[in-house]
Amino acid sequence: MTGFGLKGAITALLLATVAAPAMARDELKTMQQDPNQWVMQLGNYSSTRYSALDQINANTVKDLRVAWSFSTGVLRGHEGGPLVVGNMMYVHTPFPNKVYALDLSKDGAIAWSYEPKQDNKTIAVMCCDTVNRGVAYADGKVFLHQADTTLVALDAKTGKVIWSAKNGDATKGETGTAAPVVVGDKVLVGNSGGEFGVRGMMTAYDIATGKQVWRAYSSGPDSDTLIDPVKTTSMGKPVGKDSGLAGWKSDQWKLGGGTTWGWTSYDPDTNLIYYGSGNPGAWNPAQRPGDNRWSMSIWARDANTGKAKWIYQMTPHDEWDYDGVNEIILVDKAFKGKDRKMLVHFDRNGFAYTMDRLTGELLVAEKYDPAVNWASSIDLKTGLPNRVKAFSTEANGEDVVTKGVCPAALGSKDQQPAAYSPKTGLFYFPGNHVCMDYEPTRVSYVAGSPYVGANLTMYPPKGESNLGRFAAWDATTGKVAWEVKEPFSVWSGALATAGDVVFYGTMEGYLKAVDAKSGKELYKFKTPSGIIGNINTYTYNGKQYIAVLSGVGGWAAIGMAAGLSGDQEGLGAVGAYRGLSQYTNLGGTLTVFELPGRSALASR
Repeated sequence: MTGFGLKGAITALLLATVAAPAMARDELKTMQQDPNQWVMQLGNYSSTRYSALDQINANTVKDLRVAWSFSTGVLRGHEGGPLVVGNMMYVHTPFPNKVYALDLSKDGAIAWSYEPKQDNKTIAVMCCDTVNRGVAYADGKVFLHQADTTLVALDAKTGKVIWSAKNGDATKGETGTAAPVVVGDKVLVGNSGGEFGVRGMMTAYDIATGKQVWRAYSSGPDSDTLIDPVKTTSMGKPVGKDSGLAGWKSDQWKLGGGTTWGWTSYDPDTNLIYYGSGNPGAWNPAQRPGDNRWSMSIWARDANTGKAKWIYQMTPHDEWDYDGVNEIILVDKAFKGKDRKMLVHFDRNGFAYTMDRLTGELLVAEKYDPAVNWASSIDLKTGLPNRVKAFSTEANGEDVVTKGVCPAALGSKDQQPAAYSPKTGLFYFPGNHVCMDYEPTRVSYVAGSPYVGANLTMYPPKGESNLGRFAAWDATTGKVAWEVKEPFSVWSGALATAGDVVFYGTMEGYLKAVDAKSGKELYKFKTPSGIIGNINTYTYNGKQYIAVLSGVGGWAAIGMAAGLSGDQEGLGAVGAYRGLSQYTNLGGTLTVFELPGRSALASR
């Protein structure tokens, strides 16, 4: 070679290889700050689901109308929401996990579509409908976590598969429902299958090659959990050697659950990721004595290595299936006169936790649903719940029905993500208002078969009829600012905007807009099916749009989605939500809303 020669060419190639991940990292950090796009499922790394757009505001939202819609061609529950990157919108579906690229410059025409080939037997091991919580974008790729645990990287321009990686074994009950999250040059993904004795884990893959970089389990020895016995802390103290084996009898940790099917947040300043782990093994607590670490926990890990910095277990030795996987919202706020880097987490167990995200210090832990009765409070010094014995399913014994436990297993809030507005300083959470009767039963583990061991019946709290609520929360005081009661659970993700409007969807199918300060309803529209998807917003040609997937299903509506009829079927949800079929039906549709008039750019 002449010119800069072979050595120069090799140097340039190496520099390009090194630069690519750095460019991807910087690209996404910048893109998340652009309100004209929606490049992550939760809006940004902090998971605030807040948009700085304000064309649609408290004064104009009443004039919203449907701009266009798109049928996904798939039934069952549509969770998650579309991404908008440039002039392209990426839409996903539940099983069979189709992905559509819709060209916004061509009235939403399909630019490409992808449908993976999966074994239909996978459906049988998906506990709570065949949902998928969305795709991720980075470095010119769209990442999809398929039901059969395959993680695929698609070319964002063509939809062609660039690489794929198997993240688990569906024949053993391990499935994929969580949305991937890209952090730097890695794509992170959890796993589902807690009702099949699957051991939870978080795995990082190289975004360029699909090669596994690290994997961290929720239970087991330190080598599996990537816990340092001295440096990793819980409530400010070192966790000690092999803490992931503590609280397990013999080898039960291998079936320890703690799956990671929820959401992941990221703090670029500290390079820490935050996520939660789910229920431990069988639902019969008598079969797994001990704290069952580290199920039901909030994790802070180094994004590059996966090593745990701190852990907090919210519900040690769970007796009610209060998975800890709900979103973790990162905010910087003053607390008792001191600026703190916080995280806020609305747990399934009915308590909202405000913590110092650098140290894991517990600042606030209060009930966000007054119906909660399994514990009276959380001790801020120890982090332990003060349990009420009357509602202990273990104390009452196997084959005994513990009645009136609040919340029900699906929690005061499930995975449906909350939103935060820096303008009001309030968090807006979509909630459930459901109690249950719970009967633990003896169960044996068989790979690929349900490993539950409990019979449940769900219903509204005594003297009430509403199964849902949408509310505003002050995370520094632990108090509800306002709330709206809904007849069924609010299972959609919320959206807060600079226009002082908060959006959410109902299971009957209404898109609703309420005043961020008061909760007053400002607008509603009935979409073709119940909404369990997350509301997003973006602009195209200078005009703001609101987008939402409708398609009823999920755990609460599993009766409709899977054709179940027994009150205790669907892990207890079918009976409570039987009346939903009077208001909506199955069917996946993307509906996009706009204000009347030409776009801002077109009118100039």
